[in-house]
Amino acid sequence: MMAAALCVVAACGGGSDDKGGSAAPSASGSASQADVLGPISKATGAPVKIGLISEGANPVADASDEARIAQATVKWLNEHRAGIGGRPVELTVCETLGDLSKASDCGNQMIDDGVAAVIIGTSGVVESAWKPLNDAKVPVMVYGSSDPGLLSSPTTFSLGDPTFSVIDLPIQVAKDKGNKKVSAIVIDVPAALHSAQEVAPPLFEKAGIGYVLVRVAPGTADMTPQMQQIADNGSDEVFIIGNDAFCISAMNGLKAVGFTGTISAISQCITDATRKAVPGGTLKGMVVSATAPIGPDSPSMRLFLAVANTYGKDIDTSNQGSLTMFTLLAGLQTATQGITGDITSATITSTIKAMKETELPGAGGLKFRCNGKAIPDQQAVCVRGGLASTLDDKGQPADYKVLGNTPIPD
Repeated sequence: MMAAALCVVAACGGGSDDKGGSAAPSASGSASQADVLGPISKATGAPVKIGLISEGANPVADASDEARIAQATVKWLNEHRAGIGGRPVELTVCETLGDLSKASDCGNQMIDDGVAAVIIGTSGVVESAWKPLNDAKVPVMVYGSSDPGLLSSPTTFSLGDPTFSVIDLPIQVAKDKGNKKVSAIVIDVPAALHSAQEVAPPLFEKAGIGYVLVRVAPGTADMTPQMQQIADNGSDEVFIIGNDAFCISAMNGLKAVGFTGTISAISQCITDATRKAVPGGTLKGMVVSATAPIGPDSPSMRLFLAVANTYGKDIDTSNQGSLTMFTLLAGLQTATQGITGDITSATITSTIKAMKETELPGAGGLKFRCNGKAIPDQQAVCVRGGLASTLDDKGQPADYKVLGNTPIPD
């Protein structure tokens, strides 16, 4: 029930200090860009209000890119994808600033504003924003969460496999490398801890691999003491869950104490800021889970860049969180294809539940289906498996592999 991958999303929204970072291939050229965006199909009529709840900029992480790419994506959907049900999408934005009470206020604000559905982006307080919406039966689309109630909700749709990114992947890395003991370095926020504390231990035990949880507070600049504990406890692999600033501190702390084992991480660890602050020798060979296929040229990357470059401004296209937000909004629009009549929370929910399995926009070839059968006891989950990549000596992913994305039954 852990939204493993969610922690990913949860606390890990940070991006690099550079806009349009080096990880992104070029998507310039008006003719080719127009082809990538698709034919014009403009939305008309009364707008459909969709809510966006995002972390925004706060002392722990800066997720301001989410609102920028969301607005760009909405412009593209309204001009090239006929919005939702032929009607234009109108975005209502609320920022939580990483605060539990503000998150709850954002959820209630969306209800007061009469939105038909809500996207919740990268957030360490996703459950607080989600709860009032769930109580009001407003459909919510997220990348993931560690909250069992959220994952069992009939009006919530999660685009991340809850165990892939933070449990299945490090276990597979340990098996491939012959490692015997994994220390998970986890940012100490609620959205990250359920999976790390409750779900991971029995799965690692079942795999015959030792497991140690190391909780570290957000904003900890010097992690040398915690990393020394890992060097002393016999771990031959670490797995890091946090935003880029958190991961930089962890990786440099590991280097300072002379850790020589395997380092793996969630995708939000790797941005241009990480590449500048962490030696290439530390990054080379690191296996990362991926919420989005940032970096190498691919159909997903070309579409994302075309949307960001055509309709957006000052968007960090090297940031996994930017592409994840694109996928959430484009995924909502894709899942509601064919909706007719009144567009309400109820009709959006029923249309999404009835969708056929299809490719998830911007997700590197992953397919999704939201009929509640991807993981039977977690009906909110719409995706099985995920993406993984191995980094080169510049901290760049060479390519992405789709792992475990098996068909979801009728």
